[in-house]
Amino acid sequence: MLSVGIGVTGLVTYAYFSLASYGLSAADYGGITLLWTSVFFVVSVLYRPVEQLLSRTIADRDAHGRTGSSHLRVAATIQLGFGVLFLVAVLLFREPVQQGLFGGSRALYWVLVVAVLAYAASYFARGFLAGHRHFALYGGLVLMEAVSRCLFALAVVLGLLAGQTVVALGLAAAPLVSLLVVPFAVGRRVRGKRGRGAVAPAGVGDARPAEGIAPLEPAAPAEPSAAPPATETEFTMARGGGFAAAVLLIMVAEQTFLNAGPLLVKATEGAAGTATAGFVFNALLIARAPLQLFQAVQTSILPHLTGLFASGEADPFRRSVNATLLAVGAFGAAVALGMLLLGPWVMGLLFGGDFAYGRLGLVLVAVGMGLYLAAATLNQAALARGQAAQAAVCWVASAAAFVAFLLTPGFEDRVLQVEAGFAGAALVLCALLLRLYGVRPKRVRSA
Repeated sequence: MLSVGIGVTGLVTYAYFSLASYGLSAADYGGITLLWTSVFFVVSVLYRPVEQLLSRTIADRDAHGRTGSSHLRVAATIQLGFGVLFLVAVLLFREPVQQGLFGGSRALYWVLVVAVLAYAASYFARGFLAGHRHFALYGGLVLMEAVSRCLFALAVVLGLLAGQTVVALGLAAAPLVSLLVVPFAVGRRVRGKRGRGAVAPAGVGDARPAEGIAPLEPAAPAEPSAAPPATETEFTMARGGGFAAAVLLIMVAEQTFLNAGPLLVKATEGAAGTATAGFVFNALLIARAPLQLFQAVQTSILPHLTGLFASGEADPFRRSVNATLLAVGAFGAAVALGMLLLGPWVMGLLFGGDFAYGRLGLVLVAVGMGLYLAAATLNQAALARGQAAQAAVCWVASAAAFVAFLLTPGFEDRVLQVEAGFAGAALVLCALLLRLYGVRPKRVRSA
């Protein structure tokens, strides 16, 4: 269910940009890509750490039979703090953001503000759903988000509405619409708790536990020396904040990989930079859309690997990681072959415009995408094993090398420079995380 939801979401995301490309001028479409880049750079950096924190912590606590809600309070406090930090910063720097990034557009500026704040709740809900393994609801959340956003671009193409602002409003409305799945998740948790509280008569058939809730084991006789049950005070702000800080650095590096190209092109190409940035953005969609599809794997594999590591099951842990690496390698090779054979024609059909998509550059992006997906898999393994800080070092070093390459002068073809830099930096990142994967981690205190 999650794979279907995320897969359709990737196609709908492609449709959103394709419709926007046909419905707007090159300059207006470039503004939409810059808005998208800005929104998802901020929300991924600020809010994905809490999503990952919740996903890992809930799975770890379930594996150890821990109860309580301190982890939810810590995560909510961190998320609220990040939201307030963004609001203060964006209001203080309104002039450079509105004038420098959006060319003076008040509408794009306020869409940025509303969208980023709305995504705070959306990403908290994602972490909660993933940790409890409510994957069908998670898939429904991201699918509703993508479809509602796409409807705004469709309205412009059909002539029902007009203008860049309408397409942009889809980014603000989407996270709010997606929260409609939250009442279903809360209801499921309440029904699950009630079901666990009821004791079935002896000899009566066993009942399946609610999704994401570990089945109850028969209670062992109490021993005087037995340790008391874990309390919710064990999960502290220091522990949650440390993990979130490491993942925040990873998210900064991740967004640097995906968005530094368009932003640096916009900053260095002068008046033509907006249109060229849109072209670079389209080329990197070869990597971005599969990454969105890969969310299905990332979302499910982190709580899964966390549970295996917490229970000491090393062989299933490695089998899961290795199988995922093989799958993403095959997928990356297939996409690279497709780009070699049909890449320029497909990109021209989808996005039109006056730009010619180079075959070599598209193949490089496809290869980089495969390497990046492998790195993302190894990253989830590192997070599950409590190696967040070490993984963050790998990400930051690779992203810094990518930016340094993009700032290297002497390249006439800036688009090819971005495409080659992305592939090279993804190779470096994959190699570093693979080396980390071979390091036996120290056992960490459970969440």
